[in-house]
Amino acid sequence: MSRVGKMPVEIPAGVEVKLNGSDLTVKGPNGTLSASFHQNMSIEKEGNTIVVKRPNDEKENRALHGLTRALINNMIIGVSKGFEKNLEIVGVGFRAAKQGKKLVLTLGYSHPVEIEEPKGITIEVPSQDKIIVKGADKQLVGEIAAQIRKKRPPEPYKGKGIKYAGENIIRKEGKTGAKGK
Repeated sequence: MSRVGKMPVEIPAGVEVKLNGSDLTVKGPNGTLSASFHQNMSIEKEGNTIVVKRPNDEKENRALHGLTRALINNMIIGVSKGFEKNLEIVGVGFRAAKQGKKLVLTLGYSHPVEIEEPKGITIEVPSQDKIIVKGADKQLVGEIAAQIRKKRPPEPYKGKGIKYAGENIIRKEGKTGAKGK
C-alpha cells in the first residue's frame, strides 16, 4: 500500500471542497482551484477529510494513488496558505523592478526583460536583488519562477545570474596562469 496515498487529507476551516466524480473543486481564502483526476482513483469526502482509494495493486494504479493524494493536498494547502518561491539576483548592475503588473529585469542585455504577471500569481520585488513569486497553484508558481530564472541562469565561474534562494551554485575554477609553454 502506498504510504503517501493511504494518508487522509485534512480539510482546514475556511476551505470548501466540492466533489463531482473524479472532478474536484477547492475554494479557500487564496482563491479557487479545480482539477480532474484519473477515473480509476476513487476520491471520497469523509467528514473533515478526503480519502483516495485505488481499485487494485496494478503498477499504474499504485503510481496514481500517491500522485492523486499529493495533488489534492497541494490544492488544499494552496487555497488556504499559498505557495511562494524566492529568487535572488547576483551581479553588478543586475536588478529587478515592478511596473504595474509587469516584472522588469535588467540583466546585462541591451534591452530590459519584461515578464507579465499571469492570472493567479503575484510577483513581489522587496528589493532590487530579490523576487518573490506567490500563488495558490504550486505547479504554476514553480513554472513562473523557473521562467524568471531562465532569463539569466547563474553561471559557474562568478555565480552571476538569477538563482533560487538557498540554491548552491557549483563553482568552477578559472584559467590558471600557465602562459608561454
